[in-house]
Amino acid sequence: MEAALDLMRRIPPKKSETALNALLSLLPHHSSDLLSQIDLPLQVSMDDASMKEFLLCEYNRDADSYRSPWSNKYFPPLEDGPLPSEELRNLEVEANEIFSIYCDQYYEGGISSVYMWEDDNHGFVACFLIKKNGSKGGQDKRGNLQEGSWDAIHVIEVSPDEDGIAAHYCLTSTVMLSLTTENKTSGNFKLAGSIRRQMNLDLSMAEGHLCNMGRMIEDMESKLRNSLEQVYFGKTREMVCTLRPPPEGVQICLPGSRPI
Repeated sequence: MEAALDLMRRIPPKKSETALNALLSLLPHHSSDLLSQIDLPLQVSMDDASMKEFLLCEYNRDADSYRSPWSNKYFPPLEDGPLPSEELRNLEVEANEIFSIYCDQYYEGGISSVYMWEDDNHGFVACFLIKKNGSKGGQDKRGNLQEGSWDAIHVIEVSPDEDGIAAHYCLTSTVMLSLTTENKTSGNFKLAGSIRRQMNLDLSMAEGHLCNMGRMIEDMESKLRNSLEQVYFGKTREMVCTLRPPPEGVQICLPGSRPI
């Protein structure tokens, strides 16, 4: 199991679904663990009731249907699919409205979805998803890459204290990055990878769950972007400069990174 997870961490996101299917056929007795611990690039579907796009993942799936955060309906239709309680549904609706604004301001486009459900410890779990298409053919703003995508998955487990004054928040975040550029100057360039981090905090509930979760996600995304720049762009730039030292005074700038 450890070897399988270690292998998946080294697989490019675009090939992760194929690799996961191969592992499931080789390790059928570990299927539940593999599906729960391995994140795949997010898929997009259309909510025919609200005419809005929403993101698909294991957290809004039941059988072969997926629940939309906009209409709270399953597509394809499912009669007995699980739904959040009324109180949690109201929080989910508000979170989707706020997170849609966050996505537009921070990513200048993209698709976002938020899902919530009760857990077995008298708390709840929230899943915040973002998919940004940076390809030239994409409909998002500033799609300047030949091919590119950013998939962010933030899962927060919320456990309120008995007194109801504070709560424990456990955030697990995964970001999958894939990009391809092609031009006469630099030729073909491909870069892909993923990174996962976790954060645990005990916070007061005075300002509400959404404020606490929003600040945690904002802080985590900033750390993940810095890590991606240092690990992927930094190492790639170091290798390029080592193999082919640039002329004196020339700046090397990979797509999405800062010049040196």
